[in-house]
Amino acid sequence: MSAAKTFKVTLVKSLIGTKQAHRDCARGLGLRRLNHTVEVLDTPSSRGMVNRISYLVKCEG
Repeated sequence: MSAAKTFKVTLVKSLIGTKQAHRDCARGLGLRRLNHTVEVLDTPSSRGMVNRISYLVKCEG
């Protein structure tokens, strides 16, 4: 059994004043508030969402 690849994403900047599509990406990743960290699966779709809101998040792993 191999463990699924994941990485951590932390919301470091407020969503206030951002585009609705960017807020939707943050919610889709599971980010709810500032400094909230979630572990997401390393898939092309999640990488795309992180890439779109890269100015709002910090990524580890």
